[in-house]
Amino acid sequence: MPASDDHARWRAARERSVASPTGNLSLVETRWTGERPDIDAARSAASDTVEVTPIQRTAIDGSGAIEHGLRFWDADASAIRAFDRIDAYPYDPAWVLEGTFTPVAEGRTVPFEHIRDNGGTRDLVVPGDIALTLDGHDYTLAAFDDGGKLLLVFGDPTNGDETYGAGRFLFVQHDENDPQRVVLDFNRAFVPPCGFSAQYNCPLPPASNRFPVPVRAGEKSVVFRDGFDIYAA
Repeated sequence: MPASDDHARWRAARERSVASPTGNLSLVETRWTGERPDIDAARSAASDTVEVTPIQRTAIDGSGAIEHGLRFWDADASAIRAFDRIDAYPYDPAWVLEGTFTPVAEGRTVPFEHIRDNGGTRDLVVPGDIALTLDGHDYTLAAFDDGGKLLLVFGDPTNGDETYGAGRFLFVQHDENDPQRVVLDFNRAFVPPCGFSAQYNCPLPPASNRFPVPVRAGEKSVVFRDGFDIYAA
């Protein structure tokens, strides 16, 4: 299959996913309870279109304590009804880049600021360094472990103008035959969940992951109809 056709399928799957009953657009509430919540009671009180799932995170105060909470997903959310599309750049094979992955000691973490933490940081496990050459400059990138996948949070000068203001995400692919070789297909850079719902708390790009050159590839921003605003919903 031509790469451009494969990319078109990926884009179509992305739009179906974000608009699904538990997709990014459906998250209408994140409720932090501290202690482990009664999820059965929350489900009983929810409307027929709402699914309730548990969530947990490490406290930002450095204590290592686990905070519990609930997420509420509405299949009839106003954001789903107002969703038009995800605007994106045309596919460009020049933005499929190779890098080198160097593992580090198990358990290494890097502090990432998050969009709703008012400047606080949360330590995320970064299993290795990614060496990448872009526009003649060498970079050492930090991608954290997201459920067994390497997730790169990056920024560039297009943010806030052409693309989502807080930066974008990209899953880094390992080469099956060479564990040190990775592929960064920036055509699949995507708008983070916080671009679809204000109920997410997305990590922000650390300094090492901020490119000085525009990355005009991948998703740009979420487009809603009739002036819909996720922060006013």
